Amino acid sequence: MIGKYIVIEGQDGTGKSTQVQLLVDYFRGLGVKVVVFEEPGGSPSTDVIRKLLKTKHYQLDGLTNVLLFSAARRELWTKIGQPTIDGGGVVIVARNWWSTLAYQHFGQGVSRQLIEQTTAEFLPERYVKPDVGIILTLPDKKRAQRLRGRGGSSKDSFESRGRDFQDKVNAGYLEIAGQYDTAVIDASPKPDKIHQEILKIIIKSLLLS
Repeated sequence: MIGKYIVIEGQDGTGKSTQVQLLVDYFRGLGVKVVVFEEPGGSPSTDVIRKLLKTKHYQLDGLTNVLLFSAARRELWTKIGQPTIDGGGVVIVARNWWSTLAYQHFGQGVSRQLIEQTTAEFLPERYVKPDVGIILTLPDKKRAQRLRGRGGSSKDSFESRGRDFQDKVNAGYLEIAGQYDTAVIDASPKPDKIHQEILKIIIKSLLLS
């Protein structure tokens, strides 16, 4: 586990943050240096961008979202991600550029080529190709129940979009998984069971790399 980069992806409500934290606890328990963040937040500058992107009131168009997400990613990777990997640590993130493919290309119709070109301009190949990527998925009804159960603030600019948009995003994630040979895990079971399945995939992937 030296200089590794692990991504947990999926729609809102699939339990990404929970699984990331379980991985962080596991690896830190082994004495591994771990850095964790959730795109597009994770630093003072990117938290500002995150607020702008997530505020339902603004309803930014697809291309604006692509550019803002890419700017936040560059900040996080150059200042946190790459230095951690260079120092032999492990970077574990909830979301990477696959989210932009899922939400902005499949969901909002932005050109895939444009997203890929923008990502390549903003980020190095080390970011674009994680050592391990896992996508969590849930039927829309279960996801909606989880989101309602969170309480607190109302849905953000992406959570509040309708069923048609959410179905496109889900289909997009499944297509991304196939294209990038990424594991898809049903997020319905209890978190500990999902965690064990994720660990098996990570250990197998890193042993074969």
